[in-house]
Amino acid sequence: MHVSLATSAGRAGRPNEDFVGAVPGALVLLDGAGIPGAEAFCAHGVAWYTHRLGGTLLGGLSRADGRGLAAILADAIAETAAAHRATCDITDPSSPQATVLMARVHRGRLEHLLLADSYLVLDEVGGGVRVVTDEREVAARRECSAPLAGITPGTPEYDHIRASCALALRARRNRPGGYWIAKDDPRAAWEAATGSVALDELHGIAVLSNGASRIVTPYGLTDWPGVRELLAADGPSGVIRRIRAFEARVSGDPDAVVPDDATVASCGLR
Repeated sequence: MHVSLATSAGRAGRPNEDFVGAVPGALVLLDGAGIPGAEAFCAHGVAWYTHRLGGTLLGGLSRADGRGLAAILADAIAETAAAHRATCDITDPSSPQATVLMARVHRGRLEHLLLADSYLVLDEVGGGVRVVTDEREVAARRECSAPLAGITPGTPEYDHIRASCALALRARRNRPGGYWIAKDDPRAAWEAATGSVALDELHGIAVLSNGASRIVTPYGLTDWPGVRELLAADGPSGVIRRIRAFEARVSGDPDAVVPDDATVASCGLR
């Protein structure tokens, strides 16, 4: 198992809230949710949360003690929550949280677990590319944002409705029928999207944070097979360079997407 990785902060002067790391046979990617005002509830910040949780996950995976991925994640969430419960209001909806993607080689299979919108790209032996993600947050965001349709951005009406949409989305977080993310409640781990694939069906895998997946959507610079080809030619750093070059070209466009932290890792399994 050979892993290559690259990560890039979205904006200068701000910490990178993504985390990526590997131990023999396993890979972890976290994408921190930087919610405005979170500093009022947690003195540590989102980057601290993702790095603390990510490091704890790698420690759990390295022990190879027979636990499933959800159990390892549940314990890591509980341990990280305990590390700042005494100093921070970790139950507030805006306190630090993160998406989670875990992949592990175990008993001839690649096991995977996802909470929220990171992306696992499976490079299949037959030549195909299969993308695995947890679509529940995207679906909830789309439903909660529906009232904004047809409203002019920048108007008081738009801002008022957008604030209501944000509250509606927050109410669905870590709730049945909504979406799940790593935060303060270990029970979220048992709601993760999980699966496995036989190793003999795969050449390798790649993982991308939400900011890196923009190379496909919404930027449309390539498709998922194209991501595989770009990784083969230029590695994870090549994917990120392509994203940043595009963002630099459109930076004067008022409708351009604000750059996000972007992280990519690729892993050969043969």
